[in-house]
Amino acid sequence: MKQFIRVMKALSDPNRVRLIKILAVKQLCVCELQDLVGLAQSTVSKHLKVLEEAGLVDYHKEGSWFIYRLTEGEESDYAGVMLENLEGWLSDEPQLQEMIARIPHVNRERSCVV
Repeated sequence: MKQFIRVMKALSDPNRVRLIKILAVKQLCVCELQDLVGLAQSTVSKHLKVLEEAGLVDYHKEGSWFIYRLTEGEESDYAGVMLENLEGWLSDEPQLQEMIARIPHVNRERSCVV
């Protein structure tokens, strides 16, 4: 029951759902996600942590960047089922369509300037 509740809570926030939908298109770092969703870097990081704890996303390191991606749902059957279902959901959401359309234009070197 705990894992089910964790996945449902993670997906109860619209910004976390947006992050999932964006990561379904392309693996990205926090700075790139920040540019796309228009939230503070710390807020994006907190959302990613919740999604990671629910088994919905994970990351790998490329140089100095942590690149986030969707999991295959291997940690949780619930996460896997929800990720599979989310593929076809919300495709007509205008704000999400606009964010996804901007993905090819995000630039890690420009976005992650310290």
